[in-house]
Amino acid sequence: MIEQTAAELSAALSRGEVSSVELTQAYLDRIGKYNEALNAFITVCEESALAQARQADDRRARGDASPLLGVPLAHKDIFCTEGVLTTCGSKILNNFISPYDATVVERFNGSGAVMLGKTNMDEFAMGSSNETSFFGPVRNPWDRERVPGGSSGGSAAAVAADLCAMATGTDTGGSIRQPAAFCGITGFKPSYGRVSRWGMIAFASSLDQAGPLCKSAEDAALMSNVMAGLDPKDSTSIDLPVPDYTASLGDSLEGLKIGLPRQHFAEGLSAGVEQGIRDALAEFEKLGATIKEIDLPNNHLSVSAYYVVAPAEASANLSRFDGVRYGYRCEDPVDLEDMYKRTRSEGFGEEVKRRILVGTYALSAGYYDAYYRKAQKIRRLIKQDFVEAFSEVDVVIGPTSPHTAFTLGAKSDPVTMYLEDIYTIAVNLAGLPGISIPAGLVGGLPIGMHIVGSDFAEAKVLNVAHQFQQQTDWHRRKPALNGEEA
Repeated sequence: MIEQTAAELSAALSRGEVSSVELTQAYLDRIGKYNEALNAFITVCEESALAQARQADDRRARGDASPLLGVPLAHKDIFCTEGVLTTCGSKILNNFISPYDATVVERFNGSGAVMLGKTNMDEFAMGSSNETSFFGPVRNPWDRERVPGGSSGGSAAAVAADLCAMATGTDTGGSIRQPAAFCGITGFKPSYGRVSRWGMIAFASSLDQAGPLCKSAEDAALMSNVMAGLDPKDSTSIDLPVPDYTASLGDSLEGLKIGLPRQHFAEGLSAGVEQGIRDALAEFEKLGATIKEIDLPNNHLSVSAYYVVAPAEASANLSRFDGVRYGYRCEDPVDLEDMYKRTRSEGFGEEVKRRILVGTYALSAGYYDAYYRKAQKIRRLIKQDFVEAFSEVDVVIGPTSPHTAFTLGAKSDPVTMYLEDIYTIAVNLAGLPGISIPAGLVGGLPIGMHIVGSDFAEAKVLNVAHQFQQQTDWHRRKPALNGEEA
């Protein structure tokens, strides 16, 4: 039963075919069996998970029919969880017990979902492979010598290996969608501001967005119903009505206009991935959609702009980790300056330090206009490209990543790693919703199809993804673990 989608588990719980306690124990047993090999979880909350499951069963017995009541999930270890270790994948927070819950965590607790634990991640969400974590790399369930993608690689691997029914992630430049593609699951980034960032440890405040990693677009809709909405505690939270995202999943795609960016089907895209995406597009044509090529002329500037904006914001956000109030502190500091220097040099990993230095430089006197201001101007041009595209088409579709999951250690050069998010970064810069769904296998490894919508068109994006999944079974394919089907 644990291989079923969250929607299917919800139905089974409603029918009384299984209890939340039984389901939770089954996932905990599977975590015990496979987590050592995959390293997907940093913290497993066995005792509290079973207590939540018992409460969920009691609520159902009293007639509560909340859709995710009793369904087990995992949270990326970037979300603060009261009384539970919250590390952000970093040594500098390896002893931090959060005194409060993030809004996303609070909302899932209110829905009755059961938290199994906290998943591994690239340190402070900085990475595209989940190799920068202080707790070691996560391994891809499809091939343990390959990366699961990052930074939400622990959540993606946990869902793919059926260690949980669903998981939360965060996406700053592709960190939900790229690991979803590499692990053969569904990963959804809502529009910027749609989901509260309060209690989500900040990397780049104008880019970070929380979202679901799960087994289907229907699951993503169920999770988004819980996650989305105004939060007075978050000044970047948008005050717009939240629709029931499941209500429009069955809408016909007859007459849907799909835009294919020429820039996403150019040099650098592997032949196998391109063919898989083109085969997937044929399914949309069968459903009545039409396809036309479009231009996103400034897309090639997105990586350069991102790696000025994101490090600049990170340099400001990470200044709070100084050994004074919480987290790691160096031993026997001579004075305050020594404590700051050694705490940060010892507590942060190489990639985090690299981005702090780049960001500090970009914001420094004499360089602000040359780098940060110029990057923000490019960001505006990228946004305008999408505005013009959506005047002609309903959604934009292309590959999530130029290739399938690469082997651990294969991309040691930072610039090569940064180019991993070439198709996803522009969507964060523009603040748009995007989803990656499984669209095929190449060499036995999953490929992801990227569907992007206009501002706050989450319902449309989820509908398009769901209709594709109604026609195909790529999202049902499973990795083999220890020679047996996961």
